[in-house]
Amino acid sequence: MSDACAFCAIIAGRVPASIVFADARVVAFVDLRQAQPGHVLVVPRTHVPRVHLLGPDDAAALMQAAVRIAGALDAAALAPDGMSLWQSNGEGAFQEVDHVHLHVHPRRVGDGLLDVYPGGVPAPAARAILDDLAARVRAALPG
Repeated sequence: MSDACAFCAIIAGRVPASIVFADARVVAFVDLRQAQPGHVLVVPRTHVPRVHLLGPDDAAALMQAAVRIAGALDAAALAPDGMSLWQSNGEGAFQEVDHVHLHVHPRRVGDGLLDVYPGGVPAPAARAILDDLAARVRAALPG
């Protein structure tokens, strides 16, 4: 736990939150900012700043909780048109709290939330570029 982390404070019960789910590995709570009703954050109990630093058990628990919550949001009379899961790492991705968190966010057609390609969807990259990127990532995979 980190004394300076807002999510650690929620996990420790020092800051109020509207808890949706909690178990030995994760806590899920309703986000304070509700662009669409039902936006939930799922966080590991362990203070980990970036997703690639999560242990396999915490990573699995994070996704399992997100899947359960997505199903509950779909069934909770919210009737979303869709659902987005997203996770951001670091300043360049606009991570605001330095504790891994997975957003589970009900969506509406045309809501404009997180327009990923503000200039329009780019044309597909050349196969050689894609193959090169794939090879570089494969080479960097641990073990």
